[in-house]
Amino acid sequence: MPKLGMTPIRRQELIEATIETIAELGYQKTTLTHISKRAGLSSGIISHYFGSKQELIEASVRYLIGELKRDLLKSLGEREVSAEERLMLIVEANFSSTQIASANTKNWLTFWSQSMHDPMLKRLQRVNSKRLANNLLFSFKELLPIEQAKKAALTTAAMIDGFWLRFALSHELSMNHQQAIGFCKGYIKQIIESQEVHEIL
Repeated sequence: MPKLGMTPIRRQELIEATIETIAELGYQKTTLTHISKRAGLSSGIISHYFGSKQELIEASVRYLIGELKRDLLKSLGEREVSAEERLMLIVEANFSSTQIASANTKNWLTFWSQSMHDPMLKRLQRVNSKRLANNLLFSFKELLPIEQAKKAALTTAAMIDGFWLRFALSHELSMNHQQAIGFCKGYIKQIIESQEVHEIL
């Protein structure tokens, strides 16, 4: 029987081992044996805490999604921020050191690819995409008419995903994550400034 309080620790160790193993070997080649060996635990422990490889993979995706949320909440802190500042922080959170870490980018790419074939991963991918769009819309609604806000939120979300993907797939490109952040922030500023000019006129 596991010691009291060890369950969260063991689960986290297995999730981290899964992320590291998938980053090294790829989704198809990753086995429970590989994961348990990296974690320094027996294969039976995985069944005890997660039931199957699939459940462990899903838990790993939820962990990465949670990391993205934690990055944003950490940047927001408890201070009051304007709608425009909040939009900029959302962009930064999606390109934080956590999100562009090599192992994490490889896992995100893997999960996105697998979501086309796995219903649960597809659901998680949709939840994550919807959360980004809704977070952006919440702030844009304070700055723009509702229809423009919806369009701006969807466009910004697409830019974030697109630039992140471009950065993740090729480090040979001249673009780096700071440039990607700059492009996304530039679009947001342009939309806001256009609305301000329209209101003045």
